[in-house]
Amino acid sequence: MESLTASQIFDSRGNPTVRVVLRLKDRQGVAGQFEAQVPSGASKGSYEAHELRDGGEKYGGQGVSKAVNFVNKIIGPALMDKVNIGEIRLNEQSKIDDFLCQLDGTEKKEKMGANALLAVSMVCTRAGAAIQGKELFEHLALLSGMPTDNFILPVPFMNQINGGVHSGNTLAFQEFMIAPVGAQTFTHAMQICTEIYHTLKSIIIERSGKAATGLGDEGGFAPPLKSADEALHLLELATLKAGYSVYRNQSGQQHGDVAFGIDPASSEFFDKKRKLYDLGFKFDPHDKAKSDFCLSSSELGEVYESICKKYSVILLEDPFAEDDFDSWKNFTREHSCGLEIVGDDLLATNPKRIRIGIEQALCNSLLLKINQIGTITEAIESAQLARNNGWRVFVSHRSGETVDDFIADLAVGLRTGHLKCGAPARGERLAKYNRLLAIESILQSRQEKIKYSYAGYNTQAAEKK
Repeated sequence: MESLTASQIFDSRGNPTVRVVLRLKDRQGVAGQFEAQVPSGASKGSYEAHELRDGGEKYGGQGVSKAVNFVNKIIGPALMDKVNIGEIRLNEQSKIDDFLCQLDGTEKKEKMGANALLAVSMVCTRAGAAIQGKELFEHLALLSGMPTDNFILPVPFMNQINGGVHSGNTLAFQEFMIAPVGAQTFTHAMQICTEIYHTLKSIIIERSGKAATGLGDEGGFAPPLKSADEALHLLELATLKAGYSVYRNQSGQQHGDVAFGIDPASSEFFDKKRKLYDLGFKFDPHDKAKSDFCLSSSELGEVYESICKKYSVILLEDPFAEDDFDSWKNFTREHSCGLEIVGDDLLATNPKRIRIGIEQALCNSLLLKINQIGTITEAIESAQLARNNGWRVFVSHRSGETVDDFIADLAVGLRTGHLKCGAPARGERLAKYNRLLAIESILQSRQEKIKYSYAGYNTQAAEKK
């Protein structure tokens, strides 16, 4: 290894984040430069690994010079020594990540920061793939114990409408997504999603004017909506107007091109003191109607049940707050059949939280965010723990993203069958989708068998039995 250096760059929200560059010498068999950029979330769970920020007035306290300095002065030199004396090889990802965790020495990466450690972990994974002459998705498959043929291209759950803390409208729920489950290829999926996205824009302009087509953090439109029913009605209308059918599951027979997914991100509007979910949390505080939007967990569950049936919602992420276990348990017991109930803040890509979720049957799917845990090895272990217990795994971006496309390879390598990267707008979102198109092209050029499947790993496991 010739060098490992970090610098401060900016994410899609204009906040500082960490970039790491690794350079290899010719004598190591592969010469080249590898890069990694770390994302950041706006809605963060309490159980995520610690993101090290500088504090103070500069950049509103969001600077990452401390994390950068840890890489440049401690992590980089220490890891280079281990690699250059042959104690650790760059294709030994678990050894690298164990070393990083030992350097930090805290459970939540509070000393050096998960953003510093993750950047190094990601860039070493890329270098490890190159050393073996593998594509990144192939290397990730090997690291996770998966085969390196018959890859599955994921169904994109593509953000179309933003609400919650990701937008300036009064819509409480954070994301409304479409899933092209009826597509035949990933290329076909992109066609469906982009056509619906542009059709949705024209409908919003017709109804509310051009000023209503502003975008949220993840590229979805943020029109003046107040309820999930309004948002899903718009998505269904756009789907049909674009010439596609809405997914239906009738008597075990599945039909249709497009299904829907919702991420309420309910921890953001949970009132801990009153134990109520405030769907009017973005309303004017003096709005007399605001109190009508405060719901108990059972009332909120009824809202979910109603809209899921009415609009063929197949995925619901973080329907309840991260510590509201009883609500999770009750809802999952009643609705897990046919509905993917995803834990994000609930689980935080953390094996300890995932085990609690499994033991108490709180949900049936893991949202996999690599910056919630801090190293690639730990992220893979979280995914393995989830799917070994019959759960799905749903790979996810963050609202503060970069053009780094790592998670596209992660979804293919781990055969998760689905992921979310945001809307088909804004370069940091499209970087992931374009990488998936490139992966599809690579596999087609090899004349390899390719699946496009929402079921992902679970389908393959079922076929082996």
